[in-house]
Amino acid sequence: MITLRPNTERGHADHGWLNSWHTFSFASYHDPAHMGFRALRVINDDRVAPGKGFGAHAHRDMEIISYVLEGRLAHKDSMGERHTIGPNTIQAMSAGTGIVHSEFNPSEDVPVHFLQIWIEPAMEDVEPSYQQISFEPAEKRGRLRLLAGPHPGDTEAAAVIHQDARIYVAELATGEILRQPMAAGRFGWVQVARGEVMLNGQKLAEGDGAAVSDEPELVFTGNAAKGAEFLFFDLA
Repeated sequence: MITLRPNTERGHADHGWLNSWHTFSFASYHDPAHMGFRALRVINDDRVAPGKGFGAHAHRDMEIISYVLEGRLAHKDSMGERHTIGPNTIQAMSAGTGIVHSEFNPSEDVPVHFLQIWIEPAMEDVEPSYQQISFEPAEKRGRLRLLAGPHPGDTEAAAVIHQDARIYVAELATGEILRQPMAAGRFGWVQVARGEVMLNGQKLAEGDGAAVSDEPELVFTGNAAKGAEFLFFDLA
């Protein structure tokens, strides 16, 4: 079964410096029908104006993942980590017993567009940690490139998170097909970052999401002139 989550039905907050779309309930947007999916709790599609950002704020017991689509994102936290990331980099932070961090757009003239993802951990009070892994753009073209999972990647570097969940990214050209088998008892979430894809014959546009259950195989087909990029979550 595939249940669509159209981009136009997401929560929306426009603060001027921040234009944010919420796939699931977040901050002032609350919808009991969309509180998350399995361990996946937040997907925020954020655009931050040049020179603006999120001031220092605290988290605990959450896996927080950032994936930049356009521009640059600067990160600073109470563990002493100071980094600026761009596209084709996965940034993962295990908040655990507690962490304070800030995120801002360091550019003077270019907005930053990124996805912020929260996954509920399988255990509480772990030691906070930060991970950052970059990869070549070719690694996600025509295939699912692992970004994060419960174990280190066997053949490619991936962030380790405290949950039985795996996050992949892929790019598909128009008409290009990618098949992904689904193990019995597993669930999936697909989030289109840009462009348009067909998922088992159903059209997903930019910003659309889809919950997946009881599907033995997923067939992705690129359906946009300039290509498509999407995230796939394999969830317990």
